Amino acid sequence: MTDDNPVMIAVAPNGARKTRQDHPKLPITPRELAAVAASCLDAGACMLHLHVRDAALRHSLNADAYIEASNAIRRKLGSELIIQITTEAVGCYQPAEQMQVVRDVKPEAVSLAIREICPAATDETTAAEFFSWLQRERIAPQYILYSVEDIQYFSKLRQRGIIPQQNPAVLLVLGRYTQNQQSEAEDLKPLLLELGNENCWWLCAFGANEAECMLAAAAAGGHCRVGFENNMQLADGSIASTNETLVRLLVSKLQAAGLEIATPAQAREFMNVR
Repeated sequence: MTDDNPVMIAVAPNGARKTRQDHPKLPITPRELAAVAASCLDAGACMLHLHVRDAALRHSLNADAYIEASNAIRRKLGSELIIQITTEAVGCYQPAEQMQVVRDVKPEAVSLAIREICPAATDETTAAEFFSWLQRERIAPQYILYSVEDIQYFSKLRQRGIIPQQNPAVLLVLGRYTQNQQSEAEDLKPLLLELGNENCWWLCAFGANEAECMLAAAAAGGHCRVGFENNMQLADGSIASTNETLVRLLVSKLQAAGLEIATPAQAREFMNVR
């Protein structure tokens, strides 16, 4: 990592499953999300990974809810921070519904779990047209990969032209399927070995070792996503007070290691975000 390629930091402040019983400061409403976006931008984040809820506080892919939350963030911050919506299925949304919310919202960035948006043996023609549409609309995709097998499948889709981007961004995930959802930095090595050097890659990690895993990612040329969606713990096992706390902790550790933090403007250029 050099000054010409600073570390991008995203914050994922709420996720699809957690509630205020998990943390009293979990942001849910548009106003709360805007406030967290502002504090995390100030702390050093360049992108916010956005989840929205329905009236019963369940995970939702409702386009109007996404637009309302995005507008609240824009009213507070202007256009500086990158807003990335999710298409996470959470066991209740099919690929067609995931694709449709992106078409309806037309966000600047979107995360796509490759095993959900284009499951094996699915209609690859539909997926290929959707991925090409993202490229035409200059919507920046980030493909989520949980395992070596996911990476292998993703590579096959690229080789066959289903995924058209020349340098697609991916998010590697540590700890989602490990015991007690605890990550170890060592778990990153087999994923990077399989991924190779052709992708812009990010990392998120479950559990109290989040910051350690982020340092390993940055040292290997990757970028970082932290926040309550994946982790609320500090290294000593205590609970972080806010999402901002996790961002500031990571920034301080990266800077202590001599690494530069990317501004939103730098991130937009690097990720080709409109």
